Amino acid sequence: MATEGPFPKLVAFDLDYTLWDLWIDTHVDGPLHRNGETVNQVLDRNNQPIRFYRDVPDILHTIRAWRIEDREEGDNKVVIAACSRTSAPALARQCLNLLLVPPPSHVSGEGVESKPVVAAKFFDEMEIYPGSKLTHFKKIHQRTGIPYEEMLFFDDERRNGEVEKLGVTFIHVPIGLNRKVFDDGVKHWRKKRSETA
Repeated sequence: MATEGPFPKLVAFDLDYTLWDLWIDTHVDGPLHRNGETVNQVLDRNNQPIRFYRDVPDILHTIRAWRIEDREEGDNKVVIAACSRTSAPALARQCLNLLLVPPPSHVSGEGVESKPVVAAKFFDEMEIYPGSKLTHFKKIHQRTGIPYEEMLFFDDERRNGEVEKLGVTFIHVPIGLNRKVFDDGVKHWRKKRSETA
């Protein structure tokens, strides 16, 4: 599934209860820290762990290995975005800058790392602040020029499906992002794309 084309030009993710299993603004007390080179775990002041759901690291590596064949100029990689309406944006960014993503377990190809990488390095775009996701996506569209129809978005809150008004494909994540939800989301985007082509 993940190696078949076409691919969206941008894949975006919410953070809380989409990539990790907490609300960063209510369940976590800063500052955050990491024990040495521990992968996929950051601790808060009370040693409360923050980690990506099990499948998230390989999903990020999978997207990073994708290439857009028909992109005429610039880098042909798929853009990865974080879109969160958290009221603790600095804490969310600190977490992404500390969390180490382990190397892929089964993904290989150009652009795929062979050692742990700070999570923030996977995200080309970050819109992390309170407010409507419509604003998040409008700003990303303005900066990147990527059409909304070429964007795929995963979020645990159904209300954020309002981005479909822009043309973004919205995928509800009921209990944390996993491989099945991700693959089904890509399949849904491809189906929508073929119907409008």
